Amino acid sequence: MRVNVDGGGCRHGGGLYYSGHVVPDGRAGEEGPVRLPHERFDYSAIVDRKPWKLPKGARIAVWTIVNIEEWDIEKPMARQYLTAPQGVATVPDIPNWAWHEYGMRVGFWRLFEALQKRKMRATTSINASVCHSYPRVAQAMLDAGWEFMAHAVKQGAMHLQPDQRTVIRDSMRILRDFTGKKPKGWLGPGLTETFETLDLLADEGIEYVSDWVNDDQPYEIRTKTRTLVSVPYSVELNDIPMMVIQHHTSDEWARRAKDQFDRLYEEGAKNPRVMALAVHPYNSGVAHRIKYFEAVYDYMRKKKGVWFTTGEDIYEWYRANKW
Repeated sequence: MRVNVDGGGCRHGGGLYYSGHVVPDGRAGEEGPVRLPHERFDYSAIVDRKPWKLPKGARIAVWTIVNIEEWDIEKPMARQYLTAPQGVATVPDIPNWAWHEYGMRVGFWRLFEALQKRKMRATTSINASVCHSYPRVAQAMLDAGWEFMAHAVKQGAMHLQPDQRTVIRDSMRILRDFTGKKPKGWLGPGLTETFETLDLLADEGIEYVSDWVNDDQPYEIRTKTRTLVSVPYSVELNDIPMMVIQHHTSDEWARRAKDQFDRLYEEGAKNPRVMALAVHPYNSGVAHRIKYFEAVYDYMRKKKGVWFTTGEDIYEWYRANKW
């Protein structure tokens, strides 16, 4: 089967083939639909896949995503930890803006120290404006060799952006200028995408995304021009859904992270898995939570056959070592 990447169609078993998938006859002269999940990627049962191999025979790839954001105090806050009296939305929202700011002034440095002490190289999913607004934070991550993953310019749903392409393009330009390297990965703010976002990301040169939390291994996503790779992320182990939205305690997050690791490590003996840990400085970096973050990494580091890595490295390995 031929893969078409230039917008034209080719025949495949009685159907017209566009951008890597088959659509019914009668669509000649139209651009093939690449919009809904079944058009973007094929269903694949993990039990049917050939074993995937990781570097040095590792059973599991663990990547850490430290989400570094900038919240605009002149707009409603990205999240609310403390609601205003009478449930009204307030601008400026001082307590919630300051909650986030604590993460940039204090919480980040706890997370950073914990990872540096354990010689862990992380991925930062970063609002590009942080490079200008919080250069001390951005420089520390750059000096430590962290991967910079594009995460829009400022925190806000992609659905609310008047021009998504400009947001994507500006994000990549700012990060490239700051780091000297084009970012390969993208994480939508709050994992948000419209039906057009993936096509725009492909157009602008992004190579992998992590918004699609539907697998424990990488897979390819079709767009109108070329394929992207989905690198597994997590909402189940993300500190915002767990502790801010669902109100679980810190020790519950740690227990869940260990349980997740144990099962994926066990399954990885036959077919390696990917595990993502996503944290935010204003949440996991606070004084009463940091010990649980540290304990999870100390637990995982005791096991052999664990590849602590970044999203970019997982993407590069997958591209070079598919099934």
